[in-house]
Amino acid sequence: MTRNPKTAQLQIRLSIAEKSAIKRAAARADMDMSAYVLSRVLSVPAGQFQDALRNCAGSEPRFALAELNSWFSSLSAGELREAIEAAPTLVLTPYLSNTVAAMVELACARLGLAPPAWTRDVAALAEPVFGSALQSVRLHLLKSSPAPFRRRNLFVDASLGDRV
Repeated sequence: MTRNPKTAQLQIRLSIAEKSAIKRAAARADMDMSAYVLSRVLSVPAGQFQDALRNCAGSEPRFALAELNSWFSSLSAGELREAIEAAPTLVLTPYLSNTVAAMVELACARLGLAPPAWTRDVAALAEPVFGSALQSVRLHLLKSSPAPFRRRNLFVDASLGDRV
């Protein structure tokens, strides 16, 4: 997965012994000190979620959304909560923002979690988007779409955990 460019810095005060201990631990992990400290401080699932969102913003969002779907389906309640706690740091298109928010809401509902507050800040699409261009399928999509998707004017058949 892609990585964020580093554009900010954080300074902390520590003793020479603490710095030496961090340096040794980073060397044992075959990492530089910054990467080691970040890996210990930042949530792995949260980083994976942000990486998945960057992939969704790429040239083939359908495949990246399918990967995100599979990943969400593999998470426990605790892992999901940790992954989605922070809002996406990347600005997504309205369609992708709504799709991701609906997927998060559905994953939370399936695991008995309250969706994160940031999902409520994603405004629903003004125009409906259907998962198929076939007119004959639209009635089915209107009826079968999961509630989080319908609320966002997204009408799909396959949803979180499903395969097409």
